[in-house]
Amino acid sequence: MSRAARRGRGLLPTLRGYRPSWLAADALAGLTLVAVVVPSQMATARLAGLSVVAGLYAFAAGALLYALLGTDPQLSVGADSTIAPVLAVGVASVAAVGSSGYGSAMAFTAIVVGVILIAVGLIRLGWISELLSTPVITGVLAGIAVGIIARELPIVFGVAGGGTTTIDQIGDLLGQLGHINFWSLGIALGVLAIIVAAQRLSHRLPGALLGLVLSIVAVDALALRAQHGVAVVGSIHGGLPGLALPTVSWSQLQSLVPTVLTVAFLCIAQTAATVRTSGAASEPTAGDFNRDLIAVGAGSVAAGLIGTLAVDASPPNTAIATASGTRSQLTNVMAALVVVVAAVGLTAPLADLPQATLAATLVFVATKLFRVHELHTILRFDRLEFALAAVTILVVALVGIEQGVLLAMILSLADRTRRTLRPRDTLLGRDPGTDHWIPRDIGRPTEEVPGVLVYLVYAPLWYGNADYFRSRIRQLLRAHSGRVRTVIIDADAMSDIDYTGLQALRGMASELARSGVAMGIARASHLVRHDLKHGALIEQLGADHLFASVDDAVAGLRSRA
Repeated sequence: MSRAARRGRGLLPTLRGYRPSWLAADALAGLTLVAVVVPSQMATARLAGLSVVAGLYAFAAGALLYALLGTDPQLSVGADSTIAPVLAVGVASVAAVGSSGYGSAMAFTAIVVGVILIAVGLIRLGWISELLSTPVITGVLAGIAVGIIARELPIVFGVAGGGTTTIDQIGDLLGQLGHINFWSLGIALGVLAIIVAAQRLSHRLPGALLGLVLSIVAVDALALRAQHGVAVVGSIHGGLPGLALPTVSWSQLQSLVPTVLTVAFLCIAQTAATVRTSGAASEPTAGDFNRDLIAVGAGSVAAGLIGTLAVDASPPNTAIATASGTRSQLTNVMAALVVVVAAVGLTAPLADLPQATLAATLVFVATKLFRVHELHTILRFDRLEFALAAVTILVVALVGIEQGVLLAMILSLADRTRRTLRPRDTLLGRDPGTDHWIPRDIGRPTEEVPGVLVYLVYAPLWYGNADYFRSRIRQLLRAHSGRVRTVIIDADAMSDIDYTGLQALRGMASELARSGVAMGIARASHLVRHDLKHGALIEQLGADHLFASVDDAVAGLRSRA
């Protein structure tokens, strides 16, 4: 049994084989994580329409449950700005923001999302995270970033804002520019400058925490709340949260279904992406990832039971934990305990925390979600894939996140289907002086054998491309004006053949035979040979028409001509 498999069993799997020498590194990484988590989790909670302290509770629930069950030593779980806007929009459709019903619906949603993630992990459906391609995931995140910025800019400028859609919010902001509160704007720009400077110097520097502390000091010292109208968080109820099972009405539950499914899918996709890039010491396995989904789901259930929002794997926090040298989930346990202490006993100073500070923190997070460099890389690689990303950005930002995620899934599958419906193919020629056959279009000279056509298709042969396969061979034969006496199908790039594809091959073989053209198949894998045998193509052609190499096929079929 591998180390990853052994570690994936029981509780506290990342602490198996823990060494005392790791404690100092984990403790330092934990403190570094706290400095980042406190402002970002508070800002994320406000983005979800909850009290800022709810974000701290969510982080504690997610971190502790993941440490108990999860397998990745560096993964950090907590309230996340990717899913917070989805939750806010969905829950606001069934309850007024700030009402007790809103908090109850948010907590209920967290529990249901958690149950779905646990179920997905238990029945090993983690592979559904692969239904979104990287370009459309990039588009989803960028669209969410646009929405976050549109919602936060009025707070940055210290105006009332308004509107429900991104376009309306931007329009209302432009109409209120004459009422800017320059103190709020100055605080936001100052906090942004501190965060950016800290990031450029070192990812370990707590720029967001420093900006939070300095802005609170500025509000108190300069009386910005009373004399200059700077909006602040206000009184925060501290103390430990209570345990309760939230409920919603049947009509509310029906309305929340799209939100729940969207958030659950985003959690699966983001957890997969974060696990793949976390730099874990051990090699990831499918079993590890499914257990990680269970752990993240358990964190959401716990968060819902204490009355806060669903949690997710956090790419930036995970990157910080990894860069800080964390060796196990003890880092997140320590960070969670410190955060709980802050939530219980240090809420009084947060009453003077400017809302512009949290807005600036969210704007910075949004700039990280809008991955300009990756979009540029996608554009250089493939304009069509960039177009998919661009369409996803527009739909997520202007229509809605749920609609954008659904569209992203459809576009990803449609693009992949398009590629296999009209797969790339090539003709092969002999590499001069050898018995190797290589594509004619790779820029190297090749030898053609008179009367022989060697065809390679880069895809499985299935019902979606079977007719295209036959039409391509007919087209190539017409291009050679009847000079072809032997057609060899190089099956090296065929992973499998379905029944419709097999019938296309059989029909092609019969069509060629009537024209006096022999057909052979080279380099078929044992899986493809199995399909050819059970589909009666071998019986039709004869076992002597299957060859281990293209050169053997050319020599064998020409000798029988």
